[in-house]
Amino acid sequence: MSDTLWGTVNVIFFNTILFLLTMSHLRAVLSDPGMVPVVHTNLEELTNGQGRSGYQNKDPKKWSVCVKCETYRPPRTHHCRICRRCIRKMDHHCPWINNCVGEFNQKYFIQFLFYVGLATLYAMTMCITSWVMDPMSHSFGQRSKHTRILHTVILVVICILFGLFVIAIGCDQISSILTDETLVEQVKKEDRVGPKKSSFVLLREVFGPGHPLCWLCPLTKHSIKDTVIYNPPVVKLHHDV
Repeated sequence: MSDTLWGTVNVIFFNTILFLLTMSHLRAVLSDPGMVPVVHTNLEELTNGQGRSGYQNKDPKKWSVCVKCETYRPPRTHHCRICRRCIRKMDHHCPWINNCVGEFNQKYFIQFLFYVGLATLYAMTMCITSWVMDPMSHSFGQRSKHTRILHTVILVVICILFGLFVIAIGCDQISSILTDETLVEQVKKEDRVGPKKSSFVLLREVFGPGHPLCWLCPLTKHSIKDTVIYNPPVVKLHHDV
């Protein structure tokens, strides 16, 4: 099947999936997850309202001061012990990407999960199809038969394990978007901030305002990050770790 037109099409399609998988992984790894800028002032000045002037906020009660970063942080922001920074809408710190999953890179993380799942499904489908279209004949040697069987078993097991794992994480990520509640907020059982939004609006906040088909492209820029302005209030705030 490898020397046919169908084989060439599958090679191109599978490598396209791998390219998108690699790009989404790199974007998730290298993108800023939503780190809060560190204001160069001490904690005592922050809590006494003597920090940088010119900052205003309509609802300063929702802001807090991180005693570890010693800086203001907006609502729905939590401190990551591994990154040692406060992350906007932090969901969790993922070892797969060696980065936090937050407001600005959750889109790329979900794309990475999607293409990993798609690659495992496609690889397993092609493996099974090859057995159906090109079964073993007498031309195969005994050693070749054993090698092919071993390769198929290993590939199918790996595909099933990775497929189930990314499906579980992906469903958890989509659920957190639709419920507008991150994993950290679920664990801490924090009250939801802001008005209730529709599912489509919540998805657009993560993937961007483009067409839903564009949500699968890791090459597009995260438009929401450009509209976020760090605007801390100058008021006396409570300490919150």
